[in-house]
Amino acid sequence: MLKVFVLHGPNLNLLGKREPGVYGHVTLEQIDEWLKQEAQQLQIQLEILQSNHEGILVDAIQGAKGQYQGILINPGAYTHTSVAIRDAIAAVDLPTVEVHLSNIYRREAFRHHSYIAPVAIGQISGLGTDSYLLGLQALANYLRRSPS
Repeated sequence: MLKVFVLHGPNLNLLGKREPGVYGHVTLEQIDEWLKQEAQQLQIQLEILQSNHEGILVDAIQGAKGQYQGILINPGAYTHTSVAIRDAIAAVDLPTVEVHLSNIYRREAFRHHSYIAPVAIGQISGLGTDSYLLGLQALANYLRRSPS
């Protein structure tokens, strides 16, 4: 069975309360539950972690090698600032899909650059919670089509 590591970056624990005009009213717990349901349909085992701390996310990514076949990540604000997370993803060389609830390219100019995108197999943004579900589906398809 495929194993995927889902990582949520900073402030995503505040979903449902934080800027609902941008991020909606859905909580992170609801997103995680929908991801688990989708993973069950896709016959994927998930491990899920949320952290507001860059180093914890870096350590988690480094520890993913050999345990998971892929990573689904919403790096939050670290998308635009973290060379460390980018380098960790590059170092473990696991297929990674970057997701965002909002369309980062329709927001403030500083959000238009992603350090993660160049080391990810793809990026999905702007589709709300569907970004996560589509990201998981795309990662599953990619992993099943790739030679082991």
